[in-house]
Order: sequence, then structure tokens, then C-alpha cells
Amino acid sequence: MKINPFRFLKKVKVAIWGEELAAFKPYRAFFEGKHGLEIGGPSKIFSAKALLPVYNLTDTIDGVNFSANTVWEGTIAEGKNYGYAKGKAGYQFICEGNDLRKVENGAYDFLLSSHNLEHFANPLKAIEEWKRVLKPGGVMLLVLPDRRYTFDHRRSVTTFQHLMDDFKADMQEDDLSHLDEILRLHDFSMDPLCGGPEQFRERALRNFENRCLHQHVFDEQLLKEIFAASGIHTLFSAFALPYHIIIMGQKK
Repeated sequence: MKINPFRFLKKVKVAIWGEELAAFKPYRAFFEGKHGLEIGGPSKIFSAKALLPVYNLTDTIDGVNFSANTVWEGTIAEGKNYGYAKGKAGYQFICEGNDLRKVENGAYDFLLSSHNLEHFANPLKAIEEWKRVLKPGGVMLLVLPDRRYTFDHRRSVTTFQHLMDDFKADMQEDDLSHLDEILRLHDFSMDPLCGGPEQFRERALRNFENRCLHQHVFDEQLLKEIFAASGIHTLFSAFALPYHIIIMGQKK
């Protein structure tokens, strides 16, 4: 019997996400009863009985989304309506994820973000801003796609120097300088929902509106370099099926 690879991947995803990541368990205390911020959520991977079951450990979590209408969340509004878990709601901010001027320095015990950093044209700027809103000793828990198992597998991992150049140039989120590379190397067979090359290109040209592009490509080593350069001590990093790179760091 021929196996549909997409259905198989979905079954693996459901099975694996139902088990807490072993590397995460020693760090539960950083979230228990604490106040946090999530960029680009809510995210199933942080829900109860998932790989990183943060939501049920915490006191409250506020959320940040770049627009009042996104591909992932649909229509949302700013206010006390960030429903990240059953019976739990924090404040929903509508603002750029790398411009959190509405948030005071050191306001949060922890920061979460899943499959979000790769969408930033200027990820180092985002990390600096995320670090700013953490208390001293606060932690950052990030999940990113592992290119080897996604439609980015033909692309090379972005160099740290490239990210630093973007940071120094104050690269804005309307940047499309990677579009030719993405169109050339994107594996459309692994992204059936995109509608094919032409529809993908049309959507990509409106990326500032939808933020669907993976602007950069990461691996564990690059993420560790980013943390080190940003004054964040890596507590652990791991790969988890089907395509997750997970890294957690502590603000020095």
C-alpha cells in the first residue's frame, strides 16, 4: 500500500507533540506561576500535553501579533483577549514583533515564540527587543523550522554575518531582497497549500501584509551564535520531530 507522505507526517506530528520534550522538563520552574509574553501565537506546541507544555504552568501570558488580521490567527483585536488556553487570557498587543514600545523594560519573566523568527527580515533586532522586555535572569524559549525537513531544504543556512549586516543597516520588514533565492529554491512539492509558483510569488510580493516568507534559514549553531552575541546564555537546544529546532536561553 502506498503511503501518503503528508498524512504520515501529520500522524508523526500528532504522536510526537503529545509527549513532553525531555530536555524541557528540568526548566519548568522558569514558567511555573510566572508572567510571560508570546510573539506570534497562540501555538499548539506550548499547550497542555504538548512538546513544551508552558501554557498550563504559567500565571498569565500576553501576546503580540503584527496585524489585526493574519493568515494564522484571522481577525483579532487589541485588548484583554489573548486566549492562549482554556480559561486563560492575557493582553493582546497589535504591533511589530521587533518594536515593542508598548512594553516596559524587564516586564516579563519569560518570552515564547514558535515558528516566528524565520519570518523576520531583521531577526537580530527582534531578539534585542525580546531581550529588553525580559527581567534579568528571564528566559526565552524559541521554536524554529529545521530546513532539512521543510520546503527550505534546498536553501543554505543564513550566516551570522548576514544577520549582523541586516541589523547594522536597520533592515525593515518590507525587505524582499531574498525573494529571488526563495522562488528559485523553494520546494513547492512540500508546500501544496501555497498554490504553486505563480500564486506563491504573488503572495510573496505582498509579504509586508502577510509575513508568510521565511526570510532566513536557521540551524542550532546559528541560534546559539545569535544568543551568545545578544547576551543570552543557552540553557538547551534540541531537535524534535517532525521539523522543530528548539532553543532556550537565559538573559544574563
